Amino acid sequence: MTRTKRIFLALFAVAATLLAANTPPARPRLVLAIVIDQFRYDYLERFRKDYNSGLKRLLEQGAVFSDAHYLQAATVTAVGHSTFLSGATPSVSGIINNDWYDRESSQTVTSVFDPKSKLVGGVPGAPGSSPRRLLVSTVGDELKMHGVESKIIGVSIKDRSAILPVGHMADGAYWYDADSNHWVTSTYYRAELPDWVQKLNSEQLYQRYLGAKWLPFDAPDQSGTPFCSMAAGTEVRFCGGLEATPWGNEMIEEFAERAISNENLGRHSGVDILAVSFSSNDYVGHAVGPDDPAVRDISIRTDRLLGKLLDYVDARVGKDGTLVVLTADHGVAPVPEVNQARNMPGGRLAEARLTQRISEALTKRFGPGKWLLGGSATMPYLNQELIQTRRLDPAEVERVAAEAASKQEHIARVYTRHQLLSGQVQRDDVGRAFSLGFYGPRSGDLLILQEPYYLFEATGTSHGTPYDYDSHVPIIFLGPGIQARTYWQRVAPNDIAPTLSAILGIEAPSGSMGRVLSELLQ
Repeated sequence: MTRTKRIFLALFAVAATLLAANTPPARPRLVLAIVIDQFRYDYLERFRKDYNSGLKRLLEQGAVFSDAHYLQAATVTAVGHSTFLSGATPSVSGIINNDWYDRESSQTVTSVFDPKSKLVGGVPGAPGSSPRRLLVSTVGDELKMHGVESKIIGVSIKDRSAILPVGHMADGAYWYDADSNHWVTSTYYRAELPDWVQKLNSEQLYQRYLGAKWLPFDAPDQSGTPFCSMAAGTEVRFCGGLEATPWGNEMIEEFAERAISNENLGRHSGVDILAVSFSSNDYVGHAVGPDDPAVRDISIRTDRLLGKLLDYVDARVGKDGTLVVLTADHGVAPVPEVNQARNMPGGRLAEARLTQRISEALTKRFGPGKWLLGGSATMPYLNQELIQTRRLDPAEVERVAAEAASKQEHIARVYTRHQLLSGQVQRDDVGRAFSLGFYGPRSGDLLILQEPYYLFEATGTSHGTPYDYDSHVPIIFLGPGIQARTYWQRVAPNDIAPTLSAILGIEAPSGSMGRVLSELLQ
């Protein structure tokens, strides 16, 4: 071989390598976007030896980001699900919480409350839900606007979890209506349920769980102490609704399989998206807390369900045609009494006492009146009409209210509307989290943060703070062109949407604040 030929071949090899490095992976036919509601990142590590199916496959064959944290302060279901496929923070998306006080209508509204829509498939005449309060686009919306033939479908037990990830132009969002025991949608999407959803409802699959006991997954011969029972009035704790058991997740997975089959997902000329949110983990976690054996059990069962769903997708679409992304909408705090037994900080706070102290301080300074209109303990709304009638300075009223709140035990920070609008917050991660969680037209007049491990709930546990146990969640990508390994750098769920958009060759969603996770692309 001549020297010239050797040089030519070497240059050709370099060019081929550079070309491969800058070539995006082949577009998948189906994006399977999964959220596990209230699934802390540490559940992957704590229960890893118990996983032998879906989570095991994701952990071993996927790109695992070990240090993913939400950017905003309110770590709750609606915010997490709206962030998932939009990449937007509440300051841009307008989804500031699960619900909030609406000044225009003088009532509390949910993130998907829509008086213009009606429920379809459930109780006749019941109000429906829609994504109209979401101010930004999603990956699904961008796909639709890109002009390709794509189907976008969301499913969950919760309406907000089915609706917010798929956005405004989705072909359908379906959730479970406990009043009718039916899968439902709203007139925002369609006037009638598709035939296949009606057929699924007619099968009344929920009946197979009536009177059943939730036994430990790994108990020999189905023995062991039940976690709860679907039969009331027994010595075993009543589970409540199906949503508070692993069977709720089973119903979601069954619906997802039916959607893939009947909607021919993964078989259109464009990319389809199926967003699946497993809600039952959240209901269980709220009741018993992250250290209870029931949380380990439902985590193992979720691993098996994910394996079942992935196997089904492989059979229908194929591994080479499917891109899977998994995350969680938030974590959860330990039960305060459990923490106290460990000699750790934590306790329960009285919401009524906090709001009473704020009202008393405002009355003392500005005279009697109904100073608080609504909202939660951590985001109260002041009576702006009363403030205007008395010709008071709104910033001074907020200051007095904030001072009263900050004097209460175990309150870490209080920010006022005027402070957030003018950027007068601490220049640290917590201060930035509150700024990114504030949207002026909807947010309250005070944003209040309790100390770590303190809750306003009287029983069980909850989430909603920027602390690590609430903000730290998994992010895992699995599919063709994805470099499988663990990534240790700090990332955010906001990075998922722009990364998917780059892979799909579309514009990033309108409110996206994340970056493309280019390191995971082979």
